[in-house]
Amino acid sequence: MRHGVVKAANSRGTDPGTPPRTRILVVGGGYVGMYTALRLQQRLRAGEAEVTVVTPEPYMTYQPFLPEAAAGSISPRHVVVPLRRVLNRCRIVIGEVQRIDHTKRTATVNTLATEEEGAGPLKLEYDEIVVAPGSVSRTLPIPGLADYAIGFKTVEEAIGLRNHVIEQMDIASSTRDPAIRDAALTFVFVGGGYAGVEALGELEDMARYAARYYHNIKPGDMKWILVEASDHILPEVGPELGKYTVSELRRRNIDVRLDTCLDSCENRVAVLSDGSRFPTRTVVWTAGVRPHPVLAATDLPKNERGRLACTPFLTVEGVEHAWAAGDAAAVPDITAGEPGRDCAPNAQHALRQAKALADNLLASLRGELLTEYAHKYAGSVASLGLHKGVAHVYGRKVKGYPAWLMHRAYHLSRVPTFNRKMRVLAEWTLSGLFKREIVSLGSLEHPRAEFELAAGGRPTPPPPNPPKPGQG
Repeated sequence: MRHGVVKAANSRGTDPGTPPRTRILVVGGGYVGMYTALRLQQRLRAGEAEVTVVTPEPYMTYQPFLPEAAAGSISPRHVVVPLRRVLNRCRIVIGEVQRIDHTKRTATVNTLATEEEGAGPLKLEYDEIVVAPGSVSRTLPIPGLADYAIGFKTVEEAIGLRNHVIEQMDIASSTRDPAIRDAALTFVFVGGGYAGVEALGELEDMARYAARYYHNIKPGDMKWILVEASDHILPEVGPELGKYTVSELRRRNIDVRLDTCLDSCENRVAVLSDGSRFPTRTVVWTAGVRPHPVLAATDLPKNERGRLACTPFLTVEGVEHAWAAGDAAAVPDITAGEPGRDCAPNAQHALRQAKALADNLLASLRGELLTEYAHKYAGSVASLGLHKGVAHVYGRKVKGYPAWLMHRAYHLSRVPTFNRKMRVLAEWTLSGLFKREIVSLGSLEHPRAEFELAAGGRPTPPPPNPPKPGQG
């Protein structure tokens, strides 16, 4: 299949008499955005095109390492990849895309300077667009959720949760009120997918280790509760390993509640659909994701779930000069036996789709043949804490220590840049030789509080866990 390309006129940055360069706009700096831009800058010919990446953060987060960052096994700065260093031949714009008008080939962007400038949002024109904003937490109208819960999609949330858990142990150790102590030592995780299970496994492991340094807290004093609406957890690894994971978590005295929902968490009390009530100061919400809100502010075609309707070539269906992949795109899985099935929105597909998308975009610019994206799902690995894990890879089921090693080896091979690989490997090696760090640095979240107090003011911390833009 051959796709022609009509290039919009563009003389910016070119000398008189030279052909205009194609303007490629990449929306999002996550897996798909970063890897697509990286491959483009590696394979573009001199003067062939200019690539602009618009992203809310100046880094890409390698999300599979968030649980280990929360547990203190990996430094937070090694979980993220600085985009300006990796994409040194691309233009990086830090901001939020508010609207995409593909008919006019323009994107409306709010940058960090938009409010101070007072001149309105930035208008970026493009010839080709790659829409890869990713996803945001899928929340429900549960009383108290927006006030007290915390998500687990960003490095800030992961480190904030680590600080919070250690802080609750400090509160429990110092309080004289049994009710406050009980609530501080009760941790409720909602969602039995990768994020929820891995975060719970790593943090419970970390807290159990930290308890040895508290004179009045034992591991058995803490309550860890996993709430899952379906009758199984970790569906990606299959029912057998899912059942094993449940039994493994319960063996560690983790209360796994299947076929159960969170009805409310008002007034720091988690009320479950089975009638249970748990006073708690910690509710972690990992119950799924939804497409980024910017997709609703585009004129591009979407499916019934709000994701961009795509072809196997990673073009947006029925539209020229628009491409998409990752969580925001419904890409047909041509390797599946059943028609109408889309690729799962996970990192395994996102990394490969980014490479295929960049290659097809270049082929389109050069009038060459496009290639369909085809990848048969290889399997899944999950960590359940230090030296514990499950894996279902190429039909083989592995559990325990070997699965944990497979988890680390796989993700070490996939984390971007050689620099990051070596730093993560060094940290893992050192953590095997020395004891864990159990320090809470929660004060980093409010760096001006101490100075305000010294200056005679009264610091007023922000409300607990305010949602990020687009996560309401």
